[in-house]
Amino acid sequence: METASQDKLLLTLPDGSTREVEAGATGLDFAQSIGKKLAKDAIAFELDGKVYDLSSPIDHSGKVRILTFADPEGRAVYRHSTGHIMAQAVMDLFPGAKPAAGDWVDERYFYDFQVEESLGAEEIEKIEKRMQEICASNVNFERIELPASEALDILGDTRNLFKEEMINALDAQGETISCYRQGDWVDLCLGPHVPSTGRIRSFKILFTAGAYWHGDENQPQLQRLYLTSFPDKKELKDYLARIEEAKKRDHRKIGQQLELFTTSQDVGQGLILWMPKGATLRYTLETFLRNKLLEYGYQSVYTPHIGKLELYKTSGHFPYYKESQFPPIHMCEHDEEQEGSEEAYLLKPMNCPHHIKIYDTTPKSFRDLPYRLAEFGTVYRYEKSGELSGMTRVRGFTQDDAHIFVAPEQLEDELEKTVELVLFVLKSLEFTDFRVRFGKRDPDNDKYGGSPELWDQAEANIRNVLTKMNMDFTEEAGEAAFYGPKIDFVVRDCLQREWQLGTVQVDYVLPERFDLSYTGTDGEPHRPIMIHRAPFGSFERFVGILIEHFAGNFPAWLAPVQARVLPVVDEVLPYAEEVYTQLKEKGIRVELDRRNEKIGYKIRTAEVEKVPFMLIVGKREAEDRSVSLRVKSQGDLGSIPLDETLNRVAEEASCPT
Repeated sequence: METASQDKLLLTLPDGSTREVEAGATGLDFAQSIGKKLAKDAIAFELDGKVYDLSSPIDHSGKVRILTFADPEGRAVYRHSTGHIMAQAVMDLFPGAKPAAGDWVDERYFYDFQVEESLGAEEIEKIEKRMQEICASNVNFERIELPASEALDILGDTRNLFKEEMINALDAQGETISCYRQGDWVDLCLGPHVPSTGRIRSFKILFTAGAYWHGDENQPQLQRLYLTSFPDKKELKDYLARIEEAKKRDHRKIGQQLELFTTSQDVGQGLILWMPKGATLRYTLETFLRNKLLEYGYQSVYTPHIGKLELYKTSGHFPYYKESQFPPIHMCEHDEEQEGSEEAYLLKPMNCPHHIKIYDTTPKSFRDLPYRLAEFGTVYRYEKSGELSGMTRVRGFTQDDAHIFVAPEQLEDELEKTVELVLFVLKSLEFTDFRVRFGKRDPDNDKYGGSPELWDQAEANIRNVLTKMNMDFTEEAGEAAFYGPKIDFVVRDCLQREWQLGTVQVDYVLPERFDLSYTGTDGEPHRPIMIHRAPFGSFERFVGILIEHFAGNFPAWLAPVQARVLPVVDEVLPYAEEVYTQLKEKGIRVELDRRNEKIGYKIRTAEVEKVPFMLIVGKREAEDRSVSLRVKSQGDLGSIPLDETLNRVAEEASCPT
């Protein structure tokens, strides 16, 4: 094995090659040793999974990666740095403002401020102009580490109750306090940042929103400013164009227009009401997946929406998800013979414990495995009201959930089958641009259950399967579930936005917690392993994403209304009825537009409602037993014999298999 010489460090690059550097060399020094272009593009560097400023010294041997804007971590640092420039601009222009904290999400960064008066369009324009001046000054970002008492003093005008609370919390945990200085302005921050403000080229404050400190409506109200930034103007322009297109595709707007779903304050925030057409779409997705599950040997089950609190304490879901669950329901039964006894119940946050109890109802032997249980089960999470968003962030949602109980020697084969199933689902729904994320535990975090040895084994199982299937994947620490590592399929939609959809998880922990067993070939009890998998994730979120991906123009097999028959005049209604009936007999979801309206109006209505097939019948078509066929995205195909049209529509509207 290659080792570093004295006073030198050995660094391993992503391609597996190694380089020696002098102890104490900075990340920028190392980037320059590789090449001028890399050094020019470098934003930060990663050493053994932790991201550092380029100016930080490399203090030990390990795996190193120079981060550029092409890397998600590099983009996060870039936009985080832009957020600090925005915060300085706000403070320069509005000295009475109190900066709270910021964070990045996807391609955006936000920073919260407590302000005396709301910042509107005019103020935003001034902030952006001041940001340009700060970038042009090209001052360095300087990291400062110091005790809590000195950190409070060095903040100067940035010091406020929010910063004091954060510093005191860090101090109580024994953490080192870090701040960043850019010119005369200092802010509390963990970092890292780009080397200087001049590295930020193109940016835009996108919009503002209300927020509360800690997301608690009883805490001070804040104004949240969202921004994005890119290394060049063209990328920013393209991004802003995608934002405008995203507004047109907003699933909340299209969902209402197409009468797919609605919400009601009387029912409750974050609770989706599926309207008939939306329910048809959901049922079609469910039927599509159920048919595939039968092929793979799954058994369907149904479980309650509620369970005893102790069940979720045993599984670990209650402690882990405690902050995002509905409060326990405490029931007290009174009996004349004895004092009242209390039981606590919980709206189920996960289906796993219920499926475990079904497995454990009867003794199992190696002949019963793999034991595959599937359920379209509704679960509940109490998301904060400010985090709710249409169908993509809700409080009640139905998962296409399944749990597979296997013997150790069956695990990797079964894991491969679940990955194949997810790939089939994504392909059928035209999600062809995706990446595979292998989520591992973070050894420095104590949230994970089970022994390190079991985790190592589970991670090895996943790595073996992904390698065998020749799949490109990234390994990301901290992305695992609390009970096991997982494979996430991160899909890029037509607007280049990323969504985490299908997931597959390996779990050695819950079988241990519930003391599950099966009788092996040796007649002795053995511990099964669980696989959790959900190709859709949840129907609500998945349909919301589908609406935006297709802009409501669903594939013909999925469209709530697949065809509409449009009679030109009333006297051809008998023939139109016949066409309608024959389509229904072929299993097509069809409607007949009997309204006394002009044909142009009927066509426009069908186009607005995004019906894939329009079958127009006039006097000539009735005489010839044909239809004038209009197909979404293809236009008017002219007059076609009825039998040929029926077969074509049936074939193109058939469910993928």
